[in-house]
Amino acid sequence: MSTAAVQIEHLGFRYPGQQGMCITDLNLRVEAGDRFGLFGPNGAGKTTLMNLMTGLLDYKQGSIRLLGQELGRHDKSFTRLFGFVPQDFSFYQELTPLENLAFFGAWSGLGKKEISARSAQLMEVLGLSDVKNKPVLTFSGGMKRRVNLAIGVIHNPSILFLDEPTVGVDIHTRLAIIDYLKQLNQAGTTLIYTSHQLSEAEDLCQTIALIDQGKIIASDSLQGLLAKHGELGLEGLFLNLTGRAYRDG
Repeated sequence: MSTAAVQIEHLGFRYPGQQGMCITDLNLRVEAGDRFGLFGPNGAGKTTLMNLMTGLLDYKQGSIRLLGQELGRHDKSFTRLFGFVPQDFSFYQELTPLENLAFFGAWSGLGKKEISARSAQLMEVLGLSDVKNKPVLTFSGGMKRRVNLAIGVIHNPSILFLDEPTVGVDIHTRLAIIDYLKQLNQAGTTLIYTSHQLSEAEDLCQTIALIDQGKIIASDSLQGLLAKHGELGLEGLFLNLTGRAYRDG
């Protein structure tokens, strides 16, 4: 069997002071080269799981491997294997896009020439060339989302984690970001994505997993799950498997 992009086995996690487990005996495999979507109701554990997979949270139970390497048991060079585009903006607002990319590129271990070439490419592809030397704090929400994305991929990661990468943007920016993500995937990058934009997810994701109460309740190709549960779209499947009760309390 080929090495998975992500292999999770018997993962358990609880926050300090929490009585019950947030993640319970969770198992998940994401194949290299996949466009994978992780979905669940509010409080289901998807953000916690994303933070565990990217090393923002430490786990004591179970195992998480990225491309065959155990998370947390490696040198700093391991972090170049993956990128993370969080929902919250992760850049310095007072700096320009190029200054942000120079900082985060160096933090990822890139040299000056590589940072310069990569930054120019990303500014062009993401439509930021005309504002590359302007402070990010002057940008619209959609432009900031594109800067966030550029930072996440500056080092050409093999795996890219995306937490609500298009929240708060207009339809044109959303389509442009999704199109770019597909291009990255075609070039070999594994995408692991979560969002509340289920119609967007249907367009992007090849394989999905649904998480609820800290457990994976379904995982398969999108078409396979739709056929199995007799649904026509991801929204119907989501409600079928997680119920219709309010989850925002």
